[in-house]
This record gives sequence, structure tokens and C-alpha cells, in this order.
Amino acid sequence: MRRSQYKAWGLLAPTLVILFFVGLAPFFYVIYLSLFQYNIWSARGMVFAGVNNFRKLVFDSDFMHSLGIGLIFVVTTCAVEMSLGLIIALFLTNRFVGKGIVRTILALPLAIAPITIGSIWVLLTNPDIGPLPYVLRKLGVDYNIGVNANQAFLTTIFMDVWHWTPFVTLTLLAGLTSFPKEPFEAARVDGANRWQILRYVTLPLLTPVILTVLFIRIMDTFRIFDEVWMLTSGGPGTATRFVSIEVVRRVLVSTDYGYGSSMSVFLLYLTIVVCWLLFQMISVVGRKTREV
Repeated sequence: MRRSQYKAWGLLAPTLVILFFVGLAPFFYVIYLSLFQYNIWSARGMVFAGVNNFRKLVFDSDFMHSLGIGLIFVVTTCAVEMSLGLIIALFLTNRFVGKGIVRTILALPLAIAPITIGSIWVLLTNPDIGPLPYVLRKLGVDYNIGVNANQAFLTTIFMDVWHWTPFVTLTLLAGLTSFPKEPFEAARVDGANRWQILRYVTLPLLTPVILTVLFIRIMDTFRIFDEVWMLTSGGPGTATRFVSIEVVRRVLVSTDYGYGSSMSVFLLYLTIVVCWLLFQMISVVGRKTREV
């Protein structure tokens, strides 16, 4: 028995070592850097600052602005994606000709790398050659995300919705198709219509899946970078400078590693808190569902 355990740990050892150097070591190093004032071009080198970097975050207008628009982006995209995903998933539970083709088309955006998504939308929104500005000009709308801040922000939302709604749809569809038939048959026998079945049977059963998908999407949306950086680079001005972009600017452009590290740690903490709350909701809902 012990020999098999040693063999199992021996097989896991390379993976654990890689995870340590790729995940844990950089994590603790970032926490360490967040306690210092450290600019690689500064003659002072590393100066211990304690928690001053985190105190400075509260009074940093640029960071608070990026955090604010980032939270608006997270709430808006998640709300739209969850709503559209649920509607499309419910539609795909019906039988119709070409259902398999529709599901295949839905899965295509998920196979594209995020940086490629950003490149595609750069071409789509180019004011000279892009089809989107051309169509909107025909409708009397002057569309230029390089100049109009509101249009740039809305375009990043549309891009994320286009990219990740298929993920929400296919995940919710998997949940819908895994439900037992008995509750739905009992509801029909009792005379419930489609809306009542959806409200009192489908949605309560689907709630754990919805919260799990929301959990994943919030984590992904908080750290969005590639697509937005390719499309707008955080502009025009600061219209799409989300927290992840602000961190990159602080570290790579300003080379302020200490303050940038404190931003990363704070963003990680905020993500953990939000996801912990969602996880608690998932646990409570799952327990109530099992009891029913």
C-alpha cells in the first residue's frame, strides 16, 4: 500500500513542482513586492513601504476610475450574457431542423484565442474598411471608437458578449438536458403552462448551474485584457482602461513594480471575495435543491 502511495506521489511530483514555480512562487513574490516602493529606474532601489501602497490605492483617482468602469463592465456583460445564454439555451431544447449546425456555430467563437478576437474586432470597427462603421454610417450614425469614448466602451461590451455568450449557452444547455423528466411531467399534469413550468420548475433546478457559470464569468471578466488591449489599448483616453490594463500600464510603462503589485493583490482579493460569496450561494442553493 505504501509503495503504491509513494509511486503516486512520485508521478505527481513533476506537476507539483511546475505548479509551485509557475503559480505559487510568483504569487508570493508579488505579495512581497507590494510591500515595497520599487521602480527599476530609481537609484533608491527597493524601499520598504509596508501597507502604504494599499493605502495609496484608495486615493488614486486613476485606479478608482479603472475599478469603477471595470465593475460596470463586469455587471453589464455578465447580465447580458446570462440573459441571452438562458434564452438561447431554452430555444435549443426544442427540436428543429439544423439544431446541430446551430450548436456548432455557437461553439466557434470559443475556439478563437482572445487576442485573435481583439484583432477581428479591430478590423470590424475600423472606420476606413470596417463593415460596422460602414453600415452605421448608412443609418446616420458616426461610429469611431478611436474618438468616441462611449462607443468604445459599448463596443468592448458587445465584443465580450459575442465571444462568451456561446459558453454560457452551451453550459446552461447541458444543465437543461440533464434534468429528470418527472418534475416537468408532474407540472403538466397539474395544469401548469410553459411560463409556470419555467418559473417554478426549470429555473429552481437550473439555479446551481446559473450561479456556477456566473462564478466563472465574473472571474474571467475581472481579468480581461487581451481583447480590449488589441481593440482600444484602454482608450480613447481612459474610457476602456480596466483594472487589468491599469496594472499593466503601471508595471510595464511606468515600471512601478511595487505599486503595480499592490494593485494586482487588491484585484485578486476583490475577485476572491466576490467569488466566495457566489460559492456560498451555490452551496446553499445546491443544498436546498437536494432537499427538494
